[in-house]
Amino acid sequence: MRMHILNGGLLRMRRSVYFADAPREQTVDLPVSCYLIRHAQGNVLFDTGCHPQTGVDPQARWGAATKVMTPLHGPDGNVVDALATLGLTTDDIDLVVNSHLHTDHCGCNAFFRRATMVCQADELAAARGELGPRIGMAAQDWDHPMPFRTFGADHDLFGDERVVLMHMPGHTPGMCCALLSFEHRERMLLASDAVALQGNLQLGTHPRQTWDLALADRSMDRIRSLQGQGVEVIYGHDLDQWQSLLKGAAYYE
Repeated sequence: MRMHILNGGLLRMRRSVYFADAPREQTVDLPVSCYLIRHAQGNVLFDTGCHPQTGVDPQARWGAATKVMTPLHGPDGNVVDALATLGLTTDDIDLVVNSHLHTDHCGCNAFFRRATMVCQADELAAARGELGPRIGMAAQDWDHPMPFRTFGADHDLFGDERVVLMHMPGHTPGMCCALLSFEHRERMLLASDAVALQGNLQLGTHPRQTWDLALADRSMDRIRSLQGQGVEVIYGHDLDQWQSLLKGAAYYE
């Protein structure tokens, strides 16, 4: 099994969104990561990042949300173009796993017409109900003709413990991480927004838009436990870590 880290966008936000005591004028640049997992049973994309339109006309795609997050990525900063650099198209993806249904994590879902979407059941229920729009889930990102496969608790995607989806609620009701087991290296946890920045894990803090702080604390404790077992945690939006990781054609296996 191989895993490629792909560019899904780059955003600028106020640092106080992630650290409440930060001066209001401070900003932080946040890479948006997508992960291509090449498994013997199929190609999996974990998160689809920002829609290409956000790199050209973000106001048309996101409206008022652009007051909170400013795209810096330009027209080619999206996972569709990132896949093309590997010689792949959206039709080469068999499964799309959405860690959660915020716009910067499922913005390109619409392009993967051949894929089955995979999402935690509570997340999809929230998106389809009254809660979803209140916590930042937009139907234009996730409501498409492709079928959804849902799961409840932790879910072994292929039944071989290589890709285990772990329900880590808090940021959203159905937030999930992916625990990856490789042949030639230690395990990795794709934490997504269960831990957005390394500083959040170190300080035990959560972003301002967290849905349930108590559940987020429990999920963070679970992630610390995995880290203590030697699992490398890949944070959702940490620029310093992003710069140190293999990306694009390079891969982990």
